[in-house]
Amino acid sequence: MRIRFQVREYALMFLLTGIVVGHLLGCATEKIVGGPIPEGGLRDGTYEGSASVGPVKVVAKVTIDGHRIAQVELLEHRTWKGGAAEGIIPGRIVEAQSTQVDAVSGATMISRAIMNAVEVAIRKAE
Repeated sequence: MRIRFQVREYALMFLLTGIVVGHLLGCATEKIVGGPIPEGGLRDGTYEGSASVGPVKVVAKVTIDGHRIAQVELLEHRTWKGGAAEGIIPGRIVEAQSTQVDAVSGATMISRAIMNAVEVAIRKAE
């Protein structure tokens, strides 16, 4: 009986350690790859880009008009929280004409995923 208890105890500790390590690796912050867009250097059109940051995945559609970012639309947003960033980050990107804007507090991963997805799309327009 004592041996069974020890095996269960070790198994539980192993499982919990695995969960903690998996969570830390999955939530590792990813660097924002973008920055200000080159002035007048983008071809007009609509471009798609995708990016993942930890467990978050985003697919964005970016419309370039007059060689500037005119609109950012999120086609896919896969995460369990961070929805506040959906309505804020695309507007910040258009306003700043940059894919490196302030993240939404409490929604850092989705903010970064949106910025990176938009950067991937913009690279197709260069």
